[in-house]
Amino acid sequence: MTVMTPAPIDQQEDEEMLVPHSDLAENNHQPMEVVAQPEAANTVESQPVEDPPSSRFTWRIDNFSRLNTKKLYSEIFVVGGYKWRVLIFPKGNNVDYLSMYLDVADSASLPYGWSRYAQFSLAVINQIHNKYSVRKDTQHQFNARESDWGFTSFMPLGELYDPSRGYLVNDTLVIEAEVLVRRIVDYWTYDSKKETGYVGLKNQGATCYMNSLLQTLYHIPYFRKAVYHMPTTENDMPSGSIPLALQSLFYKLQYSDTSVATKELTKSFGWDTYDSFMQHDVQELNRVLCEKLEDKMKGTVVEGTIQKLFEGHHMNYIECINVDYKSTRKESFYDLQLDVKGCRDVYASFDKYVEVERLEGDNKYHAEQFGLQDAKKGVLFIDFPPVLQLQLKRFEYDFMRDTMVKINDRYEFPLQLDLDREDGKYLSPDADRSVRNLYTLHSVLVHSGGVHGGHYYAFIRPTLSDQWYKFDDERVTKEDTKRALEEQYGGEEELPQTNPGFNNTPFKFTKYSNAYMLVYIRESDKDKIICNVDEKDIAEHLRERLKKEQEEKEHKKKEKAEAHLYTIIKVARDEDLQDQIGKEIYFDLVDHDKVRSFRVQKQLSFNLFKEEVAKEFGIPVQFQRFWLWAKRQNHTYRPNRPLTHLEETQSVGQLREVSNKVHNAELKLFLEVELGLDLRPIAPPDKTKDDILLFFKLYDPEKEELRYVGRLFVKSTGKPSEILKRLNELAGYDPEEEIALYEEIKFEPNVMCEPIDKKLTFRASQLEDGDIICFQKAPSMEIDDPMIQIRYPDVPSYLEYVHNRQVVHFRSLEKPKEDDFCLEMSRLYTYDDVVERVAQQLGLDDPSKIRLTPHNCYSQQPKPQPIKYRGVEHLSDMLIHYNQTSDILYYEVLDIPLPELQGLKTLKVAFHHATKDEVVIHTIRLPKQSTVGDVLDDLKTKVELSHPNAELRLLEVFYHKIYKVFPPNEKIENINDQYWTLRAEEIPEEEKNLGPHDRLIHVYHFTKDTAQNQMQIQNFGEPFFLVIREGETLADIKVRIQKKLQVPDEEFAKWKIAFLSLGRPEYLQDSDIVSSRFQRRDVYGAWEQYLGLEHTDNAPKRAYAVNQNRHTFEKPVKIYN
Repeated sequence: MTVMTPAPIDQQEDEEMLVPHSDLAENNHQPMEVVAQPEAANTVESQPVEDPPSSRFTWRIDNFSRLNTKKLYSEIFVVGGYKWRVLIFPKGNNVDYLSMYLDVADSASLPYGWSRYAQFSLAVINQIHNKYSVRKDTQHQFNARESDWGFTSFMPLGELYDPSRGYLVNDTLVIEAEVLVRRIVDYWTYDSKKETGYVGLKNQGATCYMNSLLQTLYHIPYFRKAVYHMPTTENDMPSGSIPLALQSLFYKLQYSDTSVATKELTKSFGWDTYDSFMQHDVQELNRVLCEKLEDKMKGTVVEGTIQKLFEGHHMNYIECINVDYKSTRKESFYDLQLDVKGCRDVYASFDKYVEVERLEGDNKYHAEQFGLQDAKKGVLFIDFPPVLQLQLKRFEYDFMRDTMVKINDRYEFPLQLDLDREDGKYLSPDADRSVRNLYTLHSVLVHSGGVHGGHYYAFIRPTLSDQWYKFDDERVTKEDTKRALEEQYGGEEELPQTNPGFNNTPFKFTKYSNAYMLVYIRESDKDKIICNVDEKDIAEHLRERLKKEQEEKEHKKKEKAEAHLYTIIKVARDEDLQDQIGKEIYFDLVDHDKVRSFRVQKQLSFNLFKEEVAKEFGIPVQFQRFWLWAKRQNHTYRPNRPLTHLEETQSVGQLREVSNKVHNAELKLFLEVELGLDLRPIAPPDKTKDDILLFFKLYDPEKEELRYVGRLFVKSTGKPSEILKRLNELAGYDPEEEIALYEEIKFEPNVMCEPIDKKLTFRASQLEDGDIICFQKAPSMEIDDPMIQIRYPDVPSYLEYVHNRQVVHFRSLEKPKEDDFCLEMSRLYTYDDVVERVAQQLGLDDPSKIRLTPHNCYSQQPKPQPIKYRGVEHLSDMLIHYNQTSDILYYEVLDIPLPELQGLKTLKVAFHHATKDEVVIHTIRLPKQSTVGDVLDDLKTKVELSHPNAELRLLEVFYHKIYKVFPPNEKIENINDQYWTLRAEEIPEEEKNLGPHDRLIHVYHFTKDTAQNQMQIQNFGEPFFLVIREGETLADIKVRIQKKLQVPDEEFAKWKIAFLSLGRPEYLQDSDIVSSRFQRRDVYGAWEQYLGLEHTDNAPKRAYAVNQNRHTFEKPVKIYN
């Protein structure tokens, strides 16, 4: 799934863009590295295979956070003979994300009809840990209409600008682009069915891994046959029935000539939003589908198919070593999750799966009648299924960073997989050894890109022949075995050196496309599973339904192709005005999309069209009069003049709207029909220049109701006073009722509705054909019934209300996914009006305790910043997000009024007790101008100290390192507790009396992690300070460390202690003098030089409540808010 949008074309680019000066630009960019990439083009059969040109371009941007420009282009680089550049929006392209695109640099000067196809990746490099770089890749056919392509939401601005994350170092950002130009001339004209015999599935923008999974399941013929045999009826709707939706999809994949859509299927299992796919993984989708099908197959001829195909069993066992006791449990599986990390291939993963774990020492097993015993624990397989689905654990949770990371390590998988190897080492004693577990690879599902997105496709060999096919959304291509297997192992690839004469190190890059799921089919079941599936397997009603669908599609296609021969005529009548005004519309007269439309050949004479209308509405031709509509300058749309007799003799295609200079594909008309006393149509009255056609709406203030009551011709020299009786009759009022008249003039951008002077002529009031008069009983000052509340006493106030009314969905900020209540408000409400209504709804006396947060339409979440007290004028300002309007607001009820809170700074501080093993979290609220000293004073009143005169200090802890001790006089206004933890603790006595040769050093816990053949140091647990004295040996210091941390002897004996500088450990012996290691005082950042305690991290992983996004603490945590 690649979710992409072209960057908008900015018309006034030159005026609003600040181009860096040339000297600045030179410093901003590094020379680019150009390298040829040894990957053969994804060619169509007829083309010669050539190595496509590729290159990597690095762009360094200095002073990044100070850029004062909406968008910024890199310098131009050339790949494949074409000029490219990278375009970024440093503050996001109308989103809270960095937006980044690849742009054709010279698109404006290229010849008409140019196009080029490229695969490319864009990356923001993490300058601290390269493996956390954010990289996304995609492909695009660039042309004049879409000359740039990429990612509007590349990465959250919060992560990018946070200096501790490693993307911005010394205010420099490093961006990398890898571009591969592919010579695919006929990319758009490529016909998958013709070239391969198979069709693809449409990419619907949000369906990620689904297309590759569906193709894989479809190409297991036994499974497809079973799906076809599930009972469905012609009355089912595909969007409500998974079996029918899947049958329909499979049928189309089998018989359609073009790619197939998946909308109905995603609707049928309720995953019809992008979110659904983001929150689940391919394994869950596979399970949801299989479980639902299994359920629907119960009681039918195909019951049990899913189990037969995919279900295997393993046995979990625990066996005591010294006594005769064994406990076993049989479990079924539909797929197996295999470790990638630390395993070189599938066999290594299976070895790890069945690895025996020793339960001994503290971890002994409690056997029923024997008490605690040494035991071994493991898993063995009772049987494997005919179709074996292996999920490769390419995505893992990184507790250090509290985020998912992708593992791109090399991981091999064989074409033939023998699970009986080494004398059946994976099988349990009671496995049936007569079954030969030799498997052949059927499909490889691939993910290309990083953890934040990317693209999914599959390599499948439907008949298990040597020919592989790549199913990449709409496109199916033939591929060779090397591309399906070896190129999907992942790992690193070394590019051939460009200048072999120079002693430059080979250029390696991580392959970001690799397999994440494998499907194997057992050799002995091959013939049964790769069976024949033909028409007779498909229910009659299904074939009929799909044939009908196909015919409709053909019909629509034909209509589209012939559209230029037809005109759509939309005919509005009095009946439409009555039905719509006051219900669906309030302004103007009619919504033309909801009136009767006719598709008429352009050559047809209009008089013949009138006969069709006579048939449709039962109004004889001689009684029909048609008016043309016109769009007025004030954006209203009104009937303008009747068609002339001459126009009615013309063909339909020659007629056009008064206001249209060109012939439209649509013609909108108003059909005027006069009724006689017997309510039958009669000939329309003659119309002279002096006659004006007016339309009338009636307003009832008590019911707050507006409705259409009819139209009248009036003389331009006449006066409204002459038609009052007629209007009262239309309204059903007493003939003498006093009424007030208003003209509805316009409603965009604001409502204009003005009283009409009854004594002036219509002409003097500037009334003309198509104008609207709204009338009501004259508003009286006193209302007889005190129970009746009149909110909008006259037409203008009512129309104003209708124009600005807005239903707002309020959600509690704590539950941002669910509506709490809805209120109808006016967009003109002030800040005070809005909070007052919310307070009223919540039964709260003080509206100033309500704090509102606006909605981000793109991320569908609350914006990070709440609305300041009276920070916006009107409700309309609260609901606007860039160029979109939302109808959602989030609220929270504060314990103090918002204006007061805004003057305060809130910090969450974790207090570490000096002697007790616990952490207590306190929320401290102080005026913004307070200092760290004030925070500590406030904290002293809330916490339990080891003695009354204890002194406290405040530290900044991030990723288990101490980065800063805050000076007591530092202002708290700029302290950020969003990303790092603020920790308060007592200053130990020994630190207060440091001698001249004593040093205060950092001590951290760490483990070593060997990933991708590189050693990574991972810190965990609580960092702390320690005083070391001149000449003190490690043995002396260890005693103090063990006492401080209260670690048992047996455990502490396993710990190793090292001196670490810039992440490299140097292990120390007991006799080493520790202080000699810490002599260099000029290292930037004391936290990079520390004493490291290496041991396993036994702490339960749980979220530290100051920050949901940190997994840290070993101590029990209490929260006081």
